[in-house]
Amino acid sequence: MSRQKLREIVRFLIAGGAGFAVEFVTLILLKEKLGLDTLIATPIAFVLAVIVNYLICVFWVFDGAREQNPRSRIAFFLTSAAGLGINEILMLLFRMIWGEETQLFTVFSFRFSLYMLNKILATAIVMIWNYFTKRYILMKGLDRPEVKDESIDS
Repeated sequence: MSRQKLREIVRFLIAGGAGFAVEFVTLILLKEKLGLDTLIATPIAFVLAVIVNYLICVFWVFDGAREQNPRSRIAFFLTSAAGLGINEILMLLFRMIWGEETQLFTVFSFRFSLYMLNKILATAIVMIWNYFTKRYILMKGLDRPEVKDESIDS
């Protein structure tokens, strides 16, 4: 794996961590403070995280992504919408399988509930989708065949 590819992956993970923090904190605030159902709070938090993630990916993670064309931006957000659909289905599925209100543990008066674990699992799965689709869109673009794909370099 090339040094540039490794740097890109590390930056993507950091960007994803920042996006996840925004999404997770927003989800908790919407559920715990405003009393929203997780299936309503999740997409709101997800959209906010997508905006943060997009900005970080374009300006820091993927070199050359700022030169993307409008079709690439649209494709980025369409794949994010697909990620939201996957996320929402997983949250519903996990709720049906395990529930979501069970308190798992408490740390310094913070209750870690099952819906939070469900969110972590759903996010891990969607992260894989996000990396491959975002990289393809931001680096190759829809009209940028001249950008070399280094994913085949070892």
